[in-house]
Amino acid sequence: MSWTHLIRFVAKEDAKVHLGQLVDTSRDVGLDSIEGTEIKAYEIEGSIFDGKVTDKRLTVKQLLPPITREQCDYIRCVGLNYKDHAKEANLDLPKVPVLFTKPRSALIGPYPYAVNIPKCAQDETSDYEAELCVVIGKTGRDIKEEDAMDYVLGYTASNDISARTLQLSQTQWCFVLVSKEAIPNPQVLSIKAIYNGAVVQDGHTSDMIFTIRQQIAYFSQGTTLEAGTIIVTGTPAGIGFFKKPRVFLEDGSEIRVEIEKIGTLINKVHYE
Repeated sequence: MSWTHLIRFVAKEDAKVHLGQLVDTSRDVGLDSIEGTEIKAYEIEGSIFDGKVTDKRLTVKQLLPPITREQCDYIRCVGLNYKDHAKEANLDLPKVPVLFTKPRSALIGPYPYAVNIPKCAQDETSDYEAELCVVIGKTGRDIKEEDAMDYVLGYTASNDISARTLQLSQTQWCFVLVSKEAIPNPQVLSIKAIYNGAVVQDGHTSDMIFTIRQQIAYFSQGTTLEAGTIIVTGTPAGIGFFKKPRVFLEDGSEIRVEIEKIGTLINKVHYE
């Protein structure tokens, strides 16, 4: 059987890293992890790309990111991709997707992993960005929009942390993985950011300017989009930079990204 809700984790039974299919797919494992609720998974044999679910049940000791840095070929990020975010920024809608990249070393996991704010960004401008994340499952080039979803492995929640002073000083910005079968339409999902218990972003993927199909087709034009590529698809309105007074990520604070049908990504913030 193929997986629908994949996690990568350290098991209590043997202290080793495993892939697993959630036993109870109705649970929010991000919340369960931070609240100490037991999480059970059926062991998956194989990789995230070809794994099959077995009958062996394991108990989660610690959640890890569903894809490793070694498996992640490339992190492509889309800027200004929600209409409400463009409105709050007082910017015209882009004609084509605004692309920037991040190194795969930027990939971290859910709680107890911490968002680490370097000293150069500790100027009260470090910001959260709740985003739907797409993981590419097979390699393709010049992919047509109508075929784009054939290349999707699954979806997860992400937080595209930004340092606004560093970002705006230049013109170029250089947990559970849920299968596409479980989320047949990624454009109908609510998405929220919750900072220290307060909802600071409350958006919906239907508000995207460029759909996931359009992004995959655009990014694969004249170049190869490899399996393992991560696409971080943009953030809705409500970023801290535009709030009055401005909100920024403070040392010791907590930031959550909650996406419908996926769950909650939770991280603490740590200043170097």
